[in-house]
Amino acid sequence: MSIPKTQTAVVFEKHNGPLLVKRDHPVVQQKDLKPGEALVRVVYSGVCHTDLHALKGDWPAAPKLPLVGGHEGAGHIVAIADNTTTNLKVGDAVGIKWLADSCLNCEVCREGQEATCAQARTSGYSDDGSFQQYAVSFTRHLTPIPDGLDLAQAAPILCAGVTVWKAIKQSNTKPGDFILIAGAGGGLGHLAVQYAAAMSLRVIAVDTGADKKALTAQYGAETFIDFKEPGDFIAKVKAASGGLGPHAAVMASSGGAAYAQALEYLRPHGTLVAVGLPPDTFINANVFWTVFKALRIVGSYVGNRQDAIEALDFAARGKVKAEIQLEDLSNLEDVYRRMENYQISGRIVLKC
Repeated sequence: MSIPKTQTAVVFEKHNGPLLVKRDHPVVQQKDLKPGEALVRVVYSGVCHTDLHALKGDWPAAPKLPLVGGHEGAGHIVAIADNTTTNLKVGDAVGIKWLADSCLNCEVCREGQEATCAQARTSGYSDDGSFQQYAVSFTRHLTPIPDGLDLAQAAPILCAGVTVWKAIKQSNTKPGDFILIAGAGGGLGHLAVQYAAAMSLRVIAVDTGADKKALTAQYGAETFIDFKEPGDFIAKVKAASGGLGPHAAVMASSGGAAYAQALEYLRPHGTLVAVGLPPDTFINANVFWTVFKALRIVGSYVGNRQDAIEALDFAARGKVKAEIQLEDLSNLEDVYRRMENYQISGRIVLKC
């Protein structure tokens, strides 16, 4: 398979940009791949709020610079390094996820929690990611994409989908339980609504705007609460969940305000699942009521290799479908502007 010497990639060399659309960015050749690496022709890449955080450099751990961002890459393997042991082969459809690699030998990796491996490497953060046409990744963490699943639909599942699927698995809920999704109309949230509905959970969608209300209803939300409308928000949440409050709340919002009242509206034995990562945000838990109501606070950080396979399977079976807007890779700067102003419903997917 012919591999070009150069490609189009979006690069930034310092935090807050500028974003540089480079048409002559070098492509790693097969002979230069290290054992365990593969070269993927990225066809589509989703855009995540994490990518915007990487550009801004506003997380405690700074990304490498210069950086090609992106970690929802869907494409095909075009080369595999010599001396690599893998079941994958050239031509396979695969996904590049946030977790690019881990040791697979430490305690957390052996327990299936490889995202928290001390040696974890991350796409579009510690390593160059999928906002380019040809990306190097690691065969043991590339995820096979099921036959028949459109690559543009697969891309958002590789981060947004697997992240909320894992969060729901950690929510301690069962079919028929109430689950609140904060940020339900966003890139993470609208997928969370679908995974929850597919698991026969009763979804309370929280967001703002008529478009978000229509979107979440389309995907199976039982109730929509607009957090900007006047009235007692906690009372509305409890009224929508049998008077006691939801059994769990998944914070899929990138805004810190979503966390403020969560522990007040959960029912006894309820679970708060922290997913969205707004900067400088704290969860204020009253110790007495946290103990007295036996509440659980759980951080859910992406998913493991099996979670990714499960998340894609829902999509392949038509149970989950990302609301996507296709745009060109060169439009990334404008996508970030709209993302920062909360002007995006669903997920942006870039054509690479």
